[in-house]
Amino acid sequence: MPMLQLFLTILLSAQLALALPLNDHVDPVQHSQATSCFPALDFKMPAAVPNNTAGWWCDASTEYAFVGFSYEVTACQSRDQLHRDFNDIRHHFNSRYVRLYGVCDREGFYDDIVDAAWANTLGVHALIWFGFNLDDVWEGRRDVLLGALHANPRAKFVTRVLQFGSEPLYDGVLPHDQLAEQVILAKANLSSLGIPVTVSELAYGYQERGGAQDVLDAIDSINIHMLPFFAQDASTATNAWPLVQRDLQWFIDHGDGKKMYFDENGWPSVTSPSVQPNSPNAVSNVANEKNYYTLLDQHCQDLKNVVGGGIGWFAHIYSDNMEPGYGIYDSSGRLKFPFAPRTHC
Repeated sequence: MPMLQLFLTILLSAQLALALPLNDHVDPVQHSQATSCFPALDFKMPAAVPNNTAGWWCDASTEYAFVGFSYEVTACQSRDQLHRDFNDIRHHFNSRYVRLYGVCDREGFYDDIVDAAWANTLGVHALIWFGFNLDDVWEGRRDVLLGALHANPRAKFVTRVLQFGSEPLYDGVLPHDQLAEQVILAKANLSSLGIPVTVSELAYGYQERGGAQDVLDAIDSINIHMLPFFAQDASTATNAWPLVQRDLQWFIDHGDGKKMYFDENGWPSVTSPSVQPNSPNAVSNVANEKNYYTLLDQHCQDLKNVVGGGIGWFAHIYSDNMEPGYGIYDSSGRLKFPFAPRTHC
C-alpha cells in the first residue's frame, strides 16, 4: 500500500504541474489579446511584434463616438515630444487614434510616429499631405510614406488607414478621376500590409465635383470633414445638429454603407484670416467649441446607429499651437474647457 500511495501522489503532482500553465499561469499579454483588440482602451501591447494582423484590429462597429485627436505635425515634433503628447492623448483623454494633419518632411519622421503610437497603444490615420500650393510635392511624400509603411515592421500594426488630403477635391489639387486612380494604386501598393486607403474631404468637396462618385467607390472608408461653423446657415454649436445631419446624410446616400469617421471635426473658439464664417450668425468662442463636442455626445446613439458601424469622431485639434481656435489646449498648454467625451454608448 505505501508504494501505491506514493505512485498516486507522484501521478497527481504531475497532472497538477501540467494543468497549472493552462489555468494559473496564463501570460497576461496573450490573455489580453484573446479578450481584446487593438486599439481598445483595455488592450495591452505585446512584447514582440506579432507575425500578422489576423484578429489584431477592433471591428469597425466598436469604433464610434470619440476616437481621438487630429494632430498637426508641421512642427516636426521630436521623438520625445511625440511620446509625451501621445501618452497624454491616450491616457488623459481615452483616445484610440491620432489622425495626422499637415506634414513633416524630416527623414524618418513616420518611424517616430510609429514608435510613439506603439508605445502608447494608439492607432494612426496617416496622411499624404497635398498642401495648398497646387504643386506636385505630394508625390514625393506619397512615395516616402509608402516606403516607410513597408519598411517598418510595426507600421501595419498601428496604421489603421492611409489618407490622401487634406481636402484635395475642394482645393482642386487633382481632377476626381485622377484622385480615384491614386487611391486605387495606393490600395494595390498596400494590399500585402492590409492597410486601407481613403481621402480626407468635405461633403462639399465631393459635391462641387459632381459628386466624385469614382472617388467614393475607390476609398475603403469615408473620412469626413465635419465643420458646421462654415455652413451658410450656421449660428451656434447647440443648433448645429441639422447641419451635421445634412452632410452626413449625403455620405450615407452615396457611400455604399462604408465605415465613416469625422476626422477634421470641430468648432472654432476664435476666427482668423483663414477661419471666417459664411453666415453672419455664426458664433465663435470657447463656449461654442465646447458645446459642439457636447452636441456630439448628446447624439452618441444616433452616431452609433449610422450604417457601416457608426461614426467615430476626432476632435480637431489637439492644441491651439497647431490650429489657432480649434485646440482642446490653448497656446499656453492649458485646457480651454473640461473635455471627457464619451467613447461608447
